[in-house]
Amino acid sequence: MEDQTVDLEKKRLAKRITQKLLRAYGEPRWRQPLPPLDELISTILSQNTNDNNRDRAFDALRQRFPTWEAVRDAPLPEVIEAIRPAGLAQQKAPRIQAVLRAITEQRGRLDLDFLQEFDAAEALRWLRQFKGVGPKTAAIVLLFSLNKPAFPVDTHIHRVTRRLGLIPRAASAEQAHFLLAELFEPSDYASAHLNLIRLGREICQARTPKCPICPLQEECAYYWRQDHR
Repeated sequence: MEDQTVDLEKKRLAKRITQKLLRAYGEPRWRQPLPPLDELISTILSQNTNDNNRDRAFDALRQRFPTWEAVRDAPLPEVIEAIRPAGLAQQKAPRIQAVLRAITEQRGRLDLDFLQEFDAAEALRWLRQFKGVGPKTAAIVLLFSLNKPAFPVDTHIHRVTRRLGLIPRAASAEQAHFLLAELFEPSDYASAHLNLIRLGREICQARTPKCPICPLQEECAYYWRQDHR
């Protein structure tokens, strides 16, 4: 009973956080949704870089190669060169080609639209079989491309939700995906994900959080631990 009470309290906290962020920032917009395979490659490119670099690398890749089959079969140095703006190109290029080859081997074609027929848990498991496709990458594809319930957790969300007390301070980023998916309502996943990232970038920064101007002061365990009164 005690655990159920704690969960209920945290679910209420998650709802209040969602509503306060919507009042502070409004309904956020995801960039133009991409087909699931495009979203998968874009999200791999996004690892350890910012959105602008990701988009530059993705656009360069699509301009250089007319199809994903061409990317799959291209000489590795050409793919590395194309995605260099995303950083870590020597890691990401072979990873992308390996994923494209594995999908081809399993499915006979480069297309992930079939995942629409899976439930969220099945689709998540299928995507995570590939090296370099972690819970965040898979969840982004599900949420924004397949319109399936998944809660992606990046470094900002991980930091912010631990400070807020939504998840244990010792919780890993991987654990946070499942913990936060239980606390937020599926209908709130997209807005909460995007607005928490914005809060983490602009206010709840790693080294110098701007607590005095945070719209979530009243809800934040970290804020009250600092004896702000």
